Amino acid sequence: MQQRIQIPRNCIELAGVLFIPENFDETKQYPAIVVVHPGGGVKEQTAGLYADKLAEAGFVAVAYDASHQGESGGGYLESPSARVADISYVIDYLNNLPYVDNNRIGALGICAGGGYVDNAAQTDKRIKAVANVSGIDIG
Repeated sequence: MQQRIQIPRNCIELAGVLFIPENFDETKQYPAIVVVHPGGGVKEQTAGLYADKLAEAGFVAVAYDASHQGESGGGYLESPSARVADISYVIDYLNNLPYVDNNRIGALGICAGGGYVDNAAQTDKRIKAVANVSGIDIG
């Protein structure tokens, strides 16, 4: 199941898609994964494909457009510091969902998203697991 969402981030909102496991039971808690798209990507591309597969495996997953990109606010800009901060805003959103286990939140970064995930995990200790697909660090 997919649901379009808006994630508050200071003066703008991040546009995202929340992917929910099949046979979802809102009385249970699920591990969650933030999926961070490549530079120049959007949530409907690679990140969305991975998030969909993660939901099939039983995770709650979020694919979103980085601030200043896609349907998210702020104009068109590739800002490494904003991209890293975006991850924490998505985790804030997940922390407010009663069916997400806040002690089991991970982050998956794809290409440039991998570098952003690695950077975010250094300071945001709510990220319990990190994975990269062809991760690069452009920051």
